[in-house]
Amino acid sequence: MVLKIKRIAFRGAESRDEIAELVAWDEKLDSNVQATVKDIIADVRRRGDAALIAYTQRFDRLSVVSGAELEISAERMQQALESLPPEQRQALETAAERVRSYHEHQAASSWRYQEADGTVLGQRITPLDRAGLYVPGGKASYPSSVLMNAIPAKVAGVGELVMVVPTPDGELNELVLAAARISGVDRVFTIGGAQAVAALAYGTETVPRVDKIVGPGNIFVATAKREVFGQVGIDMIAGPSEILVICDGQTPPDWIAMDLFSQAEHDENAQSILVATDAAFLEAVEASIQKLLPEMERRDIIESSISNRAAFIHVSSLQQAAEVSNLIAPEHLELSVEDPEALIELITHAGAIFMGRYTAEALGDYCAGPNHVLPTSGTARFSSPLGVYDFQKRSSILNFSETGASELGKVASVLARGEGLTAHARSAEYRIKD
Repeated sequence: MVLKIKRIAFRGAESRDEIAELVAWDEKLDSNVQATVKDIIADVRRRGDAALIAYTQRFDRLSVVSGAELEISAERMQQALESLPPEQRQALETAAERVRSYHEHQAASSWRYQEADGTVLGQRITPLDRAGLYVPGGKASYPSSVLMNAIPAKVAGVGELVMVVPTPDGELNELVLAAARISGVDRVFTIGGAQAVAALAYGTETVPRVDKIVGPGNIFVATAKREVFGQVGIDMIAGPSEILVICDGQTPPDWIAMDLFSQAEHDENAQSILVATDAAFLEAVEASIQKLLPEMERRDIIESSISNRAAFIHVSSLQQAAEVSNLIAPEHLELSVEDPEALIELITHAGAIFMGRYTAEALGDYCAGPNHVLPTSGTARFSSPLGVYDFQKRSSILNFSETGASELGKVASVLARGEGLTAHARSAEYRIKD
């Protein structure tokens, strides 16, 4: 089969609608899914562990009779770590150390300053008491997601990190358990789906209530996170994975083709976009795609993704390429050019930026250090990667001196009375010195 890849010749402002149509992704809420999720959440709130046990028996086909059976011990996690082949353990530990080192640079500190009259203002940084991490289970193996979600929480100082992971037919993923141990996860429960999200949000007799839920999941998990938001914080509702590669035509075409495949193999809705100044190079990359596709293990998924959502965009300059990128605000952006430092100055919206020909996006997924939980579907216009700051709270500090309260009290009084809020005004006026 010869893949048909969408082509766009970018013409500035007149191509904006075409670009918007290309990347549009409106994941409509399924009313049946939403109704099911609402029912599950209500049931978990009402019956607690009994509901979790029933859903685990129903969906995961496990004979569980008590809430205690849903928890995996620290000893079991340690056993998983110790039983790993040495190469896998070393890779996990190396990745964990790099992720931890990077995120330690993000940790914010409290600060204060004192004004001339003795008034002290500032900001106090404190970690969340407890966070919940959802991890897909069964045959799916995402130890890298455990590292990326758990380590920033522990660097932030979260008091307790609770992980939930479904184990259909009792299938435990050893890599996931080992990653949880390396990352410092405190408690692990073998529950999944909307019921796991509900348990984390509201608590049961066995599962503690958390302050924030992070981590990827299927449509039931994503819908449940939407439903409980406000009761708890959530990280984001992620859309399909995306990559945009800007290339000057000098990178080997096979490299670029494989970089595009690295996102396309996630699922059929993933989007891979190549933006280049050289039309002949676009043809070369397409030839590489046709050549390399037959040898890919996830060929069918890649083929569907490339056929339905990929695009090659021809631009007249790298400045125009940056304009296209900023319109799209991609999750992953590769600057596969000779001088990425110059080009990055033109980039205003991107989840993560991979600079230079040797910086494959795949390195960021696993072991570079920066977080791979990134804003999708254009939300990089206003959102950021998951980080330590997502597990910290900021409290404003105000400590007025007598003189400061008297002087600013006059200002507050005028403004409060202007708003018709007399009690506010009088509260401030009591502190004004005669």
